[in-house]
Amino acid sequence: MLKADMSPNKRSRYEKSCGILFTVPNVISKMDQEIWKELPEDLYDAVIARLPIATFFRFRSVCRKWNSLVTSTSFSRHFEEVQRMHPWFYAIVHDAVYGLDAVNGGALYNPSLKKWHQPSMSVPRSKIFLTVASAGGLVCLLDINNRNFYICNPLIKSVKELPPRSARVCSRVAVGMVLTEKMTNRGYKVVWLGCNGDHEIYDSLQDSWSRQGSLPQTIKLPLALNFRSQTVCIGSTLYFVRSNPDGILTYDVSTGIWKQFIIPLPLYITDYTLAACGGKVMLVGLLSKNAATCVCIWELQKMTLLWKEVDRMPNISCLEYYGKHVKMTCMGNQGMLMLSLRSLTTNRFITYDLCKKEWQKVPDCKLPLNGRKQWIACGTAFYPCPTALP
Repeated sequence: MLKADMSPNKRSRYEKSCGILFTVPNVISKMDQEIWKELPEDLYDAVIARLPIATFFRFRSVCRKWNSLVTSTSFSRHFEEVQRMHPWFYAIVHDAVYGLDAVNGGALYNPSLKKWHQPSMSVPRSKIFLTVASAGGLVCLLDINNRNFYICNPLIKSVKELPPRSARVCSRVAVGMVLTEKMTNRGYKVVWLGCNGDHEIYDSLQDSWSRQGSLPQTIKLPLALNFRSQTVCIGSTLYFVRSNPDGILTYDVSTGIWKQFIIPLPLYITDYTLAACGGKVMLVGLLSKNAATCVCIWELQKMTLLWKEVDRMPNISCLEYYGKHVKMTCMGNQGMLMLSLRSLTTNRFITYDLCKKEWQKVPDCKLPLNGRKQWIACGTAFYPCPTALP
């Protein structure tokens, strides 16, 4: 009779202290090596590519061969075949005690495990960065001092500084990013747009900036761009938010065509941002009427070009903000959102799954470096991909 409790809920003290996310039953140690040593190499890559991201990175430390899988063509092909349901979030954080005077860094949030991680990328720590866009497993950063762009993969801690832009722009710009070779995650374009209509496109395959014509004369300048809303990408089209008049600007990176759509905003909306889910354009906004405040979700109707409400935050969560002046910011806009709701007394972070319509609280960002709570300045969502190279 077995006396040991082999329940999957029981873990050793060592496993708990190390924070192991995935444990292997002891029965695996009895596998017949004569059988498993003949496992085909291509099938081996296919199995590893389907592991959870956290498990895959833990397995990389086993041997050099497993660590080199990131550069394997076979592994890359199998990894791209697996549909990743939930994005992760990359946030620029500062120490909550020392604020901007402290060295700034980044943090990763895995919504499936509700856990924060701390990467250590080789970006200049003396500069202040904004997360301005993302595509696939890549994140676009903007140095607000010198206005230089950086592309990084927070998962594998790789960073690339883009060449200087041909046009020197001192004012704020809206930025969009799109993958041009989705099956390889190796080709992408970055588009920046200024309020005066100036814009440029960076092509990673050419490693250069270019300008393709001017905005149509039907688009009135200057543009009142909403810089609080990150640009949405659906297919090869980027969506920018503008006001006066309220609406959306689109740019198709494959054809170089700009379009403008006049779309009135919902009544009583204050802070808002674009989002996308399943090829649909969504709007996430803070609805404030009298003393009540609530986060609402709208879907753009293609036939009428009007916003239709499809969901809102549960009433029990809205009561916390009753009678308070609340500000909302949003990180990420593809499938899952991370919302910051802050008032004079509270600052809450929640995630919202656009497809499942689920609201979840986000734990405080306490990184293992110092154990103190971190202040999240800005961030974006990305799909963790160890094979995506800047």
